[in-house]
Amino acid sequence: MQNYDEFVSLKALQSVDMDDPEAIDAFKTQHYLSDEDLKTLQAIKMPAERKIQDYRSTYNDIRDWLRREKSASEKEQSTIDWDDVVFEVDLLKSQEINLDYILELIFENNKKVKDKAALVEDVRRVIRASLGNRAKESLLVDFINQTDLDQIGDKASVIDAFFTFAQAEQLREAQELISDENLNAEAARRYITTSLKREYASENGTELNAVLPKMSPLNPQYLSKKQSVFQKIAAFVEKFKGVGGKV
Repeated sequence: MQNYDEFVSLKALQSVDMDDPEAIDAFKTQHYLSDEDLKTLQAIKMPAERKIQDYRSTYNDIRDWLRREKSASEKEQSTIDWDDVVFEVDLLKSQEINLDYILELIFENNKKVKDKAALVEDVRRVIRASLGNRAKESLLVDFINQTDLDQIGDKASVIDAFFTFAQAEQLREAQELISDENLNAEAARRYITTSLKREYASENGTELNAVLPKMSPLNPQYLSKKQSVFQKIAAFVEKFKGVGGKV
């Protein structure tokens, strides 16, 4: 929609006081609109920001579901030709919601709402409408629930507070992952650190093999263990990439 000039005018119209003749005239002049053009714009119902976020969230959910559906064994039985379904990811990326925006939203909404449950609901909606931050949903929700937001004085401070919290969680979860999976601690930290720097985990090379607990490659459980560890580290990287800190 935003590729169209009319959308720019329509969006700007939402903030115009229609009871103020001077504001209306200024708007018409700025956007080169006649009285008839203005009437046309007024007849168009602009979707609420929450509705737009819900659309984006659903779009992302369907896209993620489709990835799983296409790789599932039931694909051969499907009556839908999934190759005809194209998701315009680049269009979504052009409207990507960055992490700083989400954190500033937390700060602003906390001042208005003073209700953490409602704040969490609003933030979940925004995160799910984002491509790059969906994996950080639980991290951001934990930050809200475990932080006294009323003690944070400005937007810059809420960003600093989040990164401090996220780095501590990253260290804790990395140690937990290494312990739970009985991984080679030194190799695991090295592999996770490298993956965080490049912002994705890779199965190529021998780095991942060195992470695994001592086990013969001939062991029937070796490949399943390797895949399970890789998936957990990949999810960890998606959650914590960009937060800095050490593991």
